[in-house]
Formats: sequence, structure tokens, C-alpha cells
Amino acid sequence: MATKTRPFDVAEHLKTDDDIKFFLQDASTGTPEEFIHALNTAARAKGMSEVAKKAGVTRASLYKSLADGGNPRFETIAKVCKSFGLRLHV
Repeated sequence: MATKTRPFDVAEHLKTDDDIKFFLQDASTGTPEEFIHALNTAARAKGMSEVAKKAGVTRASLYKSLADGGNPRFETIAKVCKSFGLRLHV
């Protein structure tokens, strides 16, 4: 009997705040869509409810903003980054 394998999910491997920090730093060199996808992954790893609470947004709006095809406001992106203890800079 063949065993079903789950697709690889990087969120399961982001165990510490430093893991998330380095993951998001790496993603910041990609496209805006890739960075938003990385924020979604990091938020799932940390716990969507916890990130939403720290960012001051609802869990539902966070899911919607960070979903594929979502179009989060810059303010939301900045709040989510801040919830990870990070800041955006140029």
C-alpha cells in the first residue's frame, strides 16, 4: 500500500523568530507577490491569529490580504512585518 505524502510546506520548518527573519529577508529580494506569499508563509508558521492580533487586524482580513491574488495595503504589510519584530527600510 502506497503512503500518501503531503506537499512540502516551508511554514512547518520555520520554528524560531530568527528562521522567520532570515526567510523574509531572503524573500525581500524577489517580486512583491513573492514577498506577500512569504509573509503568508511566515504568518502561518507563527500562527495567523497571533500575527493578526499583533498587527492590529482581524484574522480573516489577514488571510484575505496575504492570500494568492490578495492585494494588501502597504500599511498592512508594514504592520505584519512589525509583528515579526522587523521593519521595512530602503
